[in-house]
Amino acid sequence: MKPTSRSTFHRRIAQLIVLLSAVLTQVASQTISAADQKAESKPAKLEPADREYLEANYTKFEFKIPMRDGVRLFTAVYAPKDESESYPILIQRTPYGIRPYGVDNFPDPGGQMAHYGREKFIFTFQDVRGRNGSEGTFVHMRPQQTAGSEGVDESTDAYDTIDWLVRNIPNNNGRVGMMGISYPGFYTAAGIIGSHPALKAASPQAPISDWFIGDDFHHNGVFYLAHAFGFLSRFGQTLEEPTRMDPQPFDFRTPDGYEFYLNIGPLANVEKKLFKGKIAFWKELMEHSDYDAFWQQRNLLPHLSGVKAAVMTVGGWFDAEDLYGPLKIYKTIEQKNPDAFNVLVMGPWAHGGWSGGTGASLGSVSFRSNPSEYYRQNIEFPFLNHFLKDGPDPKLPEAMVFETGTFQWRRYDAWPPRNTVEKKLHLQASGRLGFDAPSGSGAGFDEYVSDPSRPVPFIPNIAIGMTREHMLDDQRFASSRPDVLVYQTEPLEEDLTLAGPIAARLQVSTTGTDSDWVVKLIDVYPGDHPTPKNSTTPMGGYQQLVRGEAFRGKFRNSFEHPEPFEPGRVTEVTYSLPDVYHTFRRGHKIMVHVQSSWFPLVDRNPQTFVNIYAAGEDAFQKATQRVYRTPEADSHLTLRILQPTP
Repeated sequence: MKPTSRSTFHRRIAQLIVLLSAVLTQVASQTISAADQKAESKPAKLEPADREYLEANYTKFEFKIPMRDGVRLFTAVYAPKDESESYPILIQRTPYGIRPYGVDNFPDPGGQMAHYGREKFIFTFQDVRGRNGSEGTFVHMRPQQTAGSEGVDESTDAYDTIDWLVRNIPNNNGRVGMMGISYPGFYTAAGIIGSHPALKAASPQAPISDWFIGDDFHHNGVFYLAHAFGFLSRFGQTLEEPTRMDPQPFDFRTPDGYEFYLNIGPLANVEKKLFKGKIAFWKELMEHSDYDAFWQQRNLLPHLSGVKAAVMTVGGWFDAEDLYGPLKIYKTIEQKNPDAFNVLVMGPWAHGGWSGGTGASLGSVSFRSNPSEYYRQNIEFPFLNHFLKDGPDPKLPEAMVFETGTFQWRRYDAWPPRNTVEKKLHLQASGRLGFDAPSGSGAGFDEYVSDPSRPVPFIPNIAIGMTREHMLDDQRFASSRPDVLVYQTEPLEEDLTLAGPIAARLQVSTTGTDSDWVVKLIDVYPGDHPTPKNSTTPMGGYQQLVRGEAFRGKFRNSFEHPEPFEPGRVTEVTYSLPDVYHTFRRGHKIMVHVQSSWFPLVDRNPQTFVNIYAAGEDAFQKATQRVYRTPEADSHLTLRILQPTP
């Protein structure tokens, strides 16, 4: 090879320096661009809007919007005064009233008006058919019409409302969003069925889906007494001037719900002694004790087709009212509309806890963060902003879920996560709990006497209704009762994360002919667990309820056709508990309770095979309950355990 001259060498060095400089400049430019992009993608902090801001920046209008059958629905519209650009319409349809009525009256805002009022939407609120300012007849969970029917339902009312709004409200950009919590969540979910082309984004939040199987008033056929009574005693009142009057709270005359409901006696006494025909839907509840056509027609899940809008379903892991609904609605949309944009968000919240405050704690449990603020800032508003205003893509995952126990948000491309395995957690002799199947030694069962006159309370304190905190209350008060079976593991050597539904399979017998079965999954903290600052509850040894669910035994083979137990005969009772996403930390224990009452959250089962809603005092009797744990009659929970990703 011919040697390179000195001048050629220096020229090539100079060229390399120039080239390297250009490369470094390009890299630096890319780094700056990435940093700028990251800065741009971080949303500006949302500032809440108060009533004074709304009055200064919005004009209120009131309309009676005609539906296809001529019924007119009362609707309030708050439109930005700034007409230099067009805005999306954000609708909430509700049975709870859209106070204050009158175009000169502005509310002290909550929810989306408070959070996003400064971001400028055309906020729209509507009284649903037959409620408050709207015409027509109100029907609870109005059944969906069959395909091709000329009738009306909540889907057609939503469609007609959207159609009128986009044609008649000035300065709208042709895009509509719907959202709502609880009952308004149901109306949002119904509104996406065969949705209007202008409906671009919908967020059913804590939506009702099935009032007999899992939402609000029934769980697996068990009647949720305290919630149903508390809700309907107020909401079910008939008002002469509903746009001017408020329903009056029921006078319980005691702060002690356990005492109040026990003193009522059988459920039939509620109508005879208290409501006396004043609460119409209570009478309907009492007339439909099984999963008959009345309830089946009110099941929204079979109808969730034709979904064209982007959907973000939201729920709380500790929602005592509607935990079943959001999980089922998300899964059903996924199955019936495989091409739809459909995401699930689940946080550590009680009912609607994401809509206000920080969400930093619930009851005695701290989440060591502000998940509600995080949700509104980084999930809900970016979702609305993207689909309704062409804002940046928030790149939401299929499931955005908060992991309790470790207190952090996680992103998954499916829910439940794909990397889970099923394992059986067996009830064992001497109150042990483990992943090993039971052996043949010992008596083979544990037993207790269930007395309807002294049911197991659902909380350790006194309250008049269904508390929000009971979903993670300390269970030590129940562990000491003789009518509660307690099983627990040894302290865990490693973290164990559950992600997804829990299946309970009990092998039981009863001396009665009917029985309720309550299964509770509990996280037992170590004795030296630290107590958060400013907490009044010592957390050492705390027994946190992670998931609890009841099942009415007579429905074990069919919710439509109940069957009695044969006294003394071993019988299988299998049912699902709603999903969890919880990590039992190293050093904690897993505990399971089995009991036959949970009062007054759940009404008392007489433990005889009768129509409980019409039963008299003579139907109630003590029963000896046995739970079996042998190789032939193995009682266990099937858990979905998250596996480490490779």
